Amino acid sequence: MKKIGLIGGLGPASTMAYYKGIIDKYKEKTGKIIHPEIIIYSVDMITMTQLIDQKRWDVIINQFIDILEIFSKAGIDLAVITSNTFHQVFDTVYSNTPVPMLSIVDEACKYIKKSGLRRVLTIGTIFTMKDRLYTDSLEKIGVVSLLPSEKDQRKIHSLFFPNLQNSVIIPEDKEKIITLVNQIIKDQNADSLLLGCTELPLMIKPDDINIHLIDTMKIHIDSIISYLTT
Repeated sequence: MKKIGLIGGLGPASTMAYYKGIIDKYKEKTGKIIHPEIIIYSVDMITMTQLIDQKRWDVIINQFIDILEIFSKAGIDLAVITSNTFHQVFDTVYSNTPVPMLSIVDEACKYIKKSGLRRVLTIGTIFTMKDRLYTDSLEKIGVVSLLPSEKDQRKIHSLFFPNLQNSVIIPEDKEKIITLVNQIIKDQNADSLLLGCTELPLMIKPDDINIHLIDTMKIHIDSIISYLTT
């Protein structure tokens, strides 16, 4: 059986969702009561976000490479980072490890292209929005990449981070973020909303908006299952 390695803790809620999602999808896809082999290396979210604030990407890269070395010794066949934000370093990390990796950005863009979507609004942590994580990849496939204004980026980030990373959903904050996002969708004429944070699906559901919802965590998990079952 192929082994999967998850670099998690970024934050804990999405790591748990990945673990359960992979197991449930694997059983659904194979029709067998067999659990895939999964190793989770959970890092400290607070320390890692502080490193981003300090722009210490070199430290993050080296830590991920060290984790992948551990995965390699453990016989991992495929590694994934359970976070959109930390995919800022994906290409550099991937080029410095022998362990195959699966990018959430690449898989989301494949999904978007296949779905025929044209104007994608991305929300996520302030780091993901400010650093335009998806912009280049979307533009390469001919898709218009939309982002909230700087003011709205800060507001969106404050309404879910860090509570949602620990599975804490505040109803008033959910209502505020959905109202704000729906207004941005209208103003920018978006045809789809990309949840560029793997915790956001815990808060924002398809019925909360009236356009196509792109759940990057679900897309990533589906791609992992395809790898496991082919």
